Order: sequence, then C-alpha cells, then structure tokens
Amino acid sequence: MTRVLVVDDQFLIRAGLVGLLDAAPGFEVVGEAGDGEQAVRLAAETRPDVILMDIRMPGVNGIEATERILAQATDRPPRILVLTTFDLDEYVYGALRAGASGFLLKDSGPERLLAAVTAVDGGDALFAPSVTRRLVEAFARQQEPADTTPPPDLGVLTSREMEVLKLTARGLSNLEIADRLYISEATVKTHLNRTMTKLDLGSRAQAVVLAYESGLVTPGG
Repeated sequence: MTRVLVVDDQFLIRAGLVGLLDAAPGFEVVGEAGDGEQAVRLAAETRPDVILMDIRMPGVNGIEATERILAQATDRPPRILVLTTFDLDEYVYGALRAGASGFLLKDSGPERLLAAVTAVDGGDALFAPSVTRRLVEAFARQQEPADTTPPPDLGVLTSREMEVLKLTARGLSNLEIADRLYISEATVKTHLNRTMTKLDLGSRAQAVVLAYESGLVTPGG
C-alpha cells in the first residue's frame, strides 16, 4: 500500500486527485493540504511514502515545502512528485534541485498519474523522461555563471557509472539504459545507487541536474 499526501491549492484538482487515488487499489491517501505550510506539517505527522506537490501556491510554495519536508525527514524520506500545469516551468527546475523525485503534468491521464506515483515510490524517480530532459536542458542553459559552487568530483565514478549517469541525464529509462549497455536493469539501478552515494545526491533528479551543471552532458548535445 502506497501512502500518499496530496498538496494543491485548488480544491477541485485536489479533490480529483484524492478521489482517483482512493478508488485505485494499492493506494491510501493519508492527508491533503491546500498550501505548503500545511504540507510540511502533514508530512511530518503522516509520514507518507509519496507526496503529490503543487508548485504555485500562496504563502509557502512547492519548492520551499519540498526543501523543508526533505530536510526534516527521518528514516526514509518521502518521494516528492511535483505537479505542474506547464512542461517548461522554471519552478519545476527549482523543485528538482530541491530534491523532488520527478514531476508530472496536471493534464496527464489517470493511468499515467498512478504509474508515476508507483514509479517514484519504487525509487525510479524521473517519470516522463523526455519532458524532464527538455526542462533540464532549457534551464541548464539559463544558469547564472556567477554560481561558482564547484560540482562534486565526477572522478570518483567508474567509467560504467559515468556512462549510466550520462544516459540517465539524456532521459533514458533504466530499461533503455540496460538495453543500450547490454547489462541488466538491476545492474543499472546498482550503478545509479552507487553514483548517488558517491556524489552525495538524494535523488535521480538531482543526478540529472548535476550531469548538466558539471558539463558531463551539454544541453542539446
């Protein structure tokens, strides 16, 4: 049973998401919040597996709420799946950097949303990788050169880990990476987990952003 917290400031959207999840087998809605402040409080109280997080909300927005929820999480932090109206929303990039596991467009169908929740709960993180790649590429181009924070040293990675990271950043799924490199899907996951551990990253999404910011992958390349 995947325990889900639904966060959206629009009542009808929130109610629709809650109704969809309640009607689907294998999901349990443990709470719903109309703003980021309430989301932070409920996340601590209910300890959900997955949080469906709206971005644009009054007061505490989805990015700040994501940062606060993950910062205060103990044991297994919740997987945060960002919901947005636009596929090129600068706020989504900020959410990925804050540690969100991925994002989904609000106009996605019910089956896709349920699959996305299941995917992030299982640690597969980035859903709809082609859209995610466009997003990261677009905003990687816009990063201010004044941000001089050095990226982690990619030299700690093995050549295979570097290959897997590069293909992940290109938007390939674990299965597609396995087919490309002639290895098993389980081996891909192992390489990704080791990469995130070595680079002190909290999610696959952060690994993708790092690949662009470090120059391992170039936008449009």
